[in-house]
Amino acid sequence: MTGTTSTRRTHPSAWAVGGTALGASLLIMVGLFQGFEGLAALVNDDFFVRTSSYAFALDLTAWGWIHLALGVFLLLTGFFLLGGSPVAAGIAVGLAGLSALSNFLFLPYYPVWAVLVIALDVFVIWAILRTSADDPTA
Repeated sequence: MTGTTSTRRTHPSAWAVGGTALGASLLIMVGLFQGFEGLAALVNDDFFVRTSSYAFALDLTAWGWIHLALGVFLLLTGFFLLGGSPVAAGIAVGLAGLSALSNFLFLPYYPVWAVLVIALDVFVIWAILRTSADDPTA
C-alpha cells in the first residue's frame, strides 16, 4: 500500500480566526452595554419606565444587579475568547443566550435598548458557532 499524506490543516483558517475575534469583540461590547444598563438601574430607578402589569416585574434594583453581573461575566468571557481559550467559546454562547433572555424579559422597561442588545447577542452566537464550525482544530 502506498503512503498517502494528509492535507488536513493544523491551524484555523483566517475566516475562523476573524469570526472568533469579531464574536469576542461584540461580546465585550454587549458586556459593556449590559453593565451600563445595570448601573443605570442601580443609580436611578426612575430612569426606566415602570409597567403596572408585567408578568416578570422585578424590582429595578434586582434587574440592575442581574444586568451588572451578566455584563461583568460577558466582558470577562470576551477577553478570554480573544485570548484563545478553548472553553470560552462554549461559555460565550451560553452567556450570550442568557443575555438575550434577560433583555427579552426587560423589554417593557427599555424596549429599543433591549432589542439592540438581543440583536447583538444573536449575532455573537452566530459568529462564534459559525467560526467554530470552520475551525479544523475544533
